[in-house]
Amino acid sequence: MNPFDSGSQNRDDEAILEYLDAEFAVVKPGRYVRCAATGARIPLEALKYWNVDKQEPYANAEAAMVGFGLKAGK
Repeated sequence: MNPFDSGSQNRDDEAILEYLDAEFAVVKPGRYVRCAATGARIPLEALKYWNVDKQEPYANAEAAMVGFGLKAGK
């Protein structure tokens, strides 16, 4: 399954993913996930940061640092 092909899915559907070491698997197709640190929408094609152990996505490197506990959140 192509994670970027929403098929008959609504373009506003939130995806559910399984975060693996170097990739992610689509559990429920959608167009975006929400950043665990900021709540921002992350289009799947822009998703680059996640925590495998916590199964959380992050919008950017700064949010990932917060998610990994290496930087205080706002």
